[in-house]
Amino acid sequence: MSARPDFWNDAQVAGRIMRELEVLQSEKNSFEKLEKTLSDLETLAEFSNLDAADVAELEHEYKKAKHTIDEWEFRTLLGGEYDMRDALVTIRSGAGGVDAQDWAEMLLRMYLRYAEQHDWQARCIEESRGNEAGIKSATIEISGAYAYGYLRSEAGIHRLVRLSPFNANSLRQTSFASVEVLPVVDDVKAIEIKPENLRIDTYRASGAGGQHVNKTESAVRITHLPTGIIVSSQNERSQLQNREEAMKILRSKLIKKQLEEQEEAKRILRGEQKSAEWGNQIRSYVLHPYTLVKDHRTETETSNTAKVLDGQLDEFIESALKYLQKK
Repeated sequence: MSARPDFWNDAQVAGRIMRELEVLQSEKNSFEKLEKTLSDLETLAEFSNLDAADVAELEHEYKKAKHTIDEWEFRTLLGGEYDMRDALVTIRSGAGGVDAQDWAEMLLRMYLRYAEQHDWQARCIEESRGNEAGIKSATIEISGAYAYGYLRSEAGIHRLVRLSPFNANSLRQTSFASVEVLPVVDDVKAIEIKPENLRIDTYRASGAGGQHVNKTESAVRITHLPTGIIVSSQNERSQLQNREEAMKILRSKLIKKQLEEQEEAKRILRGEQKSAEWGNQIRSYVLHPYTLVKDHRTETETSNTAKVLDGQLDEFIESALKYLQKK
């Protein structure tokens, strides 16, 4: 494929394909190594004169092989069309006022820490700060092998219960935030977007970015007129770069909408999208009067809320992916 004369015409798409090929080659090598290990274990197990040291070594190798098999079993959950892709994660504050905006920023940090722990790259595409604290919304791009496959189960409403740091009486406050997860679609041919169906507005960036960014209309907002989908980007320095980022988000949203229409019952990509308010949460994070994080789909829970909020989400993500596959 890479030998084709036109392969590198689109460097971004070509780079993604090469990264995916590297991941697949690595998985192939790992599988072949596992096959050899299992064969060696089977051969060793046939000997009847093994001493204690040999038995201990055999048990050790067996445990390693079982761990690898478990990883491969989990990887079967990541067989969706876009699961190998990078992910666009959008977090929006919901019901709860300033507390909800602060909660949205806590979720943003949680996913950034999760990406860091998996050696993935993360960058902010758009961020709208709250007036007093936290964020109204933010979109980050997370780049790494199977980033979308792992994170797609996080789509939904997340609920926080705690003593409010923004209340003079320290009353208990319940806050909500929504998480949307999209696969990065960098191939412009993946879906047709007609120029006449777009309304493109420019404005001054409101977030961080330096003196130049805030004094020019570098931020871009694109409205797709047939669907009403609105996307924006403001963190790049130039209007052209922000337009490219916004178009990438728009392609991802249109691909997701297309797939939802084809397989609405399964809802593979979007997950169930509801208003960020009472009764619709997929996961609750309780910090007072006790500590508990509980996924309402799978009943997975832990009292170590600090660990989860620091990005250690593997237990919840694995159980959620198994749940979604069965569903």
